[in-house]
Amino acid sequence: MYIITGEGIARKGTLFVSEKLVELVRGNLVESIHRGDLAVVDYTGRLLYSVGDPCEKVTFIRSASKPIQAIPIVTSGAADHYQFTDRELAIFCASHNAEQVHVETVLGILKKIGLAESALQCGRHLPLSKEAANQLLRNQQEPTEVHCNCSGKHSGMLALAQHMGWDVANYLSIEHPVQQAMRRSMATFAGMEEADIAIGVDGCGVPVFGLPVYNMALAWAHLTRPDALGAANANAARRITQAMTACPMLIAGTGRLCTGLMTHLNGRLVAKSGAEGGYCAGILEQGIGIAVKIEDGNGRANGPVIIDTLRQMGFLTDTDLANLKDFHNPTTYNHRRDVVGESRANFTLKKH
Repeated sequence: MYIITGEGIARKGTLFVSEKLVELVRGNLVESIHRGDLAVVDYTGRLLYSVGDPCEKVTFIRSASKPIQAIPIVTSGAADHYQFTDRELAIFCASHNAEQVHVETVLGILKKIGLAESALQCGRHLPLSKEAANQLLRNQQEPTEVHCNCSGKHSGMLALAQHMGWDVANYLSIEHPVQQAMRRSMATFAGMEEADIAIGVDGCGVPVFGLPVYNMALAWAHLTRPDALGAANANAARRITQAMTACPMLIAGTGRLCTGLMTHLNGRLVAKSGAEGGYCAGILEQGIGIAVKIEDGNGRANGPVIIDTLRQMGFLTDTDLANLKDFHNPTTYNHRRDVVGESRANFTLKKH
């Protein structure tokens, strides 16, 4: 179904060209350009706006899939059985900084489900938070699995397996019932057949889903307006999005785009980053999903793109834009902390 070309991954027999989205300006010169593909889709499947060719551009959704992967934790009854709080539901969707609140929440989940931290198979790395990482180094401590930015998602996978009586030792395998349930959830929300979703391995070891940018946006549109997906999925989606908006700090952390967007927009929007320049957002009251893939994989372009998309759609007020300025037009500093440039969006949404 898909072919790999010099331009990336596409449906067989198609050619696409990503378009300019963001410029990095230094002095009076454009120093760097980020190109990509973007889709804005409503819950009926209608493509509202686009940049590039999002219907043909196929990429891995990476961690922007996490809220949809969390759906089976609710539909299975695991969330009710373990009485998971909004904080715990939110961290299932997180790529977190490993600040204290994140670490404590994941450890609390493991305690509820009766498993040790050693059950997590997400790997380990220093916290994404520089302050948290420096604290570990000052204490001469090594990071453990709970510090991995994906430990929340993995604790949710373990909770699902534990509740259903499935083996918790090999939950990473694509053949494991946990991963099968999450692949079905992705297919349902994205409006695709399971067999049409490409499979790779994510940075934390679990299967990762490849699909067109359009279907990524459709999945997020369904996340925000899920009624057509059946009562169980609709209830789960509402609980997940409610948890995300109630606990934005759990989704990412201090200084991060996801947390900033959901904090400043106060329950109007849910958002989640993915590695390699992927990003998804959903406008809750309107049932609209937004998905972007930065061609060169650099996530520094996501803030300008997502915020300018919302601006062009008329979703943001002047106050919103002022509050989000540091994400919309990030300043470039040199090592002396002098201001030497900025990043800025430079694209026009194509209306359909």
